[in-house]
Order: sequence, then structure tokens, then C-alpha cells
Amino acid sequence: MSQFQTIIYEKKADIARITLNRPQVLNSYNIQMRDELYQVLGAIKDDSEVKVAIICGAGERAFCAGADLSEFLSAPSPVIARQVRWERDVWGLFLSLPQPIIAALHGFVLGSGMEMALCCDIRIASDDAQFGLPEMSLGLIPAAGATQTLPRTVGRAAALEMLLANRWLKAQEAYDLGLVSQVVLRSQIMPVVEELARKLAGYDQKVLRAAKEAVLRGLDLSLEEGLELERRLVVSLFQKTTAGR
Repeated sequence: MSQFQTIIYEKKADIARITLNRPQVLNSYNIQMRDELYQVLGAIKDDSEVKVAIICGAGERAFCAGADLSEFLSAPSPVIARQVRWERDVWGLFLSLPQPIIAALHGFVLGSGMEMALCCDIRIASDDAQFGLPEMSLGLIPAAGATQTLPRTVGRAAALEMLLANRWLKAQEAYDLGLVSQVVLRSQIMPVVEELARKLAGYDQKVLRAAKEAVLRGLDLSLEEGLELERRLVVSLFQKTTAGR
């Protein structure tokens, strides 16, 4: 286990686990967490042994309740605050990981916490989870991708209501909109997530990564282009398989 100030990183066999570890402030996202996530995500991306990654939050009350405003909004202006937040592109690094990322979401999932979850591939929520993007009430807009990732996940109408009207969702509403794929009892969230991670890790790594690539890259392509991408990936996997015999 590696030791950091704001996160806990564990690697067991072919599964990596990141725990946001600032429970005293609802795991709020600060500059130190940004730097540590950047370091750990880069290590996971380059680690050929890791097949699946899990991200979760410490404590009982929150996955992540958003950015630590005492840091990010103490800059001379919101513009500079946003520049500070983007000095290391944690969000782009999340999206670039070839391994599937499973988010275990409980309690408050707000602001940056929700944006982090939206960068993950599979989101599983506990029945006490609450989702929201309160930036509008602060005179800001999300700066870690939510204006793009949220409508791609729940559709334009629901995304605009959350973004413009600061509408919060409870776990069941999040499931109904497709924001999360499962809602489970709070006591069961980690066992469910860990079981899914083991299942995914049992598959061939090249196939797992190719399937993720096909879906995520295909979302920005026409159907014809997406089908061509799928064909190329299938051919590539077949060639690698036959070459290894």
C-alpha cells in the first residue's frame, strides 16, 4: 500500500483501488488531492498488471462533496482558480485510462465529486447517495467536464436542469436517468463493486481494453465510423491471438 496525504492507494493482484481520504471535510477535492490523483492515475495507466481500477470515498458521509473552496476560490479570481485546478489534467487522465474504472458512490456526490464519477466507466451507488452540481449557486460553471460528460450520460434536458437549476438527484432518480448502473444497500456497495471488479479482471486484458475503447471512441463517431472502429479492433485482437499461438 502506498501512503499519501489525501488518498489511499492499494493494489491487490490485478485490481487497483483509490480511496479519497479526507473524510473530515467530506473528501473535498483540494490541490494536494489533485496532485496525488495525478500521480496515482498515471501509475495505473502505465501498469500493465492492473486490469481494473476502483475509486471510492472514505468515511460515512460522502464520496466527494466537491472542490475545497477554501483553496480553489482563494485565488484572485474564479478564472485563476480554474487555471490552478487545471494545472494538472486529472480529468483528462481519468478519461485516458485504458483500464475500466468503477466508481463506488455513497453519500454526497457533488461538484468535482460528480465530475470525477462521470469520468469513470461504471458507477454504482448506495441507496443514500445524493448527486448535484452546485456551481451555479456559486456564480460558476463546472470546470472539470460536467457540461460535456453529464448530457452525454443522462441527456440534454436532465443535464440542463441539474446544471442550471442546481437540481439534486437521489440514488433512485440517478438510476432512472442512467447516471448510475446499480443502486445497492449502503452496507453492500463495496462487496458489489469488488465482485464486479474481480469479474472484469478475469477477462483477457486486451479484450477488456478494446471493448472500452470501442464504446468510448465510438460515441464521438458516426455509426458507420464506429462500426469501422469495431472491425479494426476485432481484426487487431484476432491478429494478436493468432500471432501468440
